[in-house]
Amino acid sequence: MDPGMDKLHKILVETETEAEELLLARHQMVENDKVRNANREALTALRKRAKTTKSSIPSPFEAIMREMEGSGSRPLVKEVCSTCGNHDPKENTWMMFPGSDIFVRVPFHAAHSVLDKDQERLDYEMKKLQSYVKEKSFIISEKGALADRVSPGIVRSMVALADRPQ
Repeated sequence: MDPGMDKLHKILVETETEAEELLLARHQMVENDKVRNANREALTALRKRAKTTKSSIPSPFEAIMREMEGSGSRPLVKEVCSTCGNHDPKENTWMMFPGSDIFVRVPFHAAHSVLDKDQERLDYEMKKLQSYVKEKSFIISEKGALADRVSPGIVRSMVALADRPQ
């Protein structure tokens, strides 16, 4: 085969491989987002059941200061759960564990703790996937595959954008 055709074939195979990986990452982002939304809904339902919101629970510092005013022999640190609030954390609730079809009756505090940890993990994975998608988009753009739709300079500037805390 002609060396020029070999080179073109190699470039096309690499570009197609990168595009497949990009599409798989986007698909995984959609799946993760569905699970994140389900977790968020479950956490909201637990907060409604406990009649709390994240902002309705006093900070541990406020609780400590109120307790210090009234007595001298109470412990200085009292942990206040942002979901449980004054709700009985030992009360059982039904929960289906992620990735299974089994319902289990677990303590209220354990249920929302598992969901909180799962939510943090999914948020971390989503950020990794977003950066992976940016990287793959940049690689495909550098190869000129997107040049007919978007110029490489614009794609490079969009990929280089970074979220900064305000």
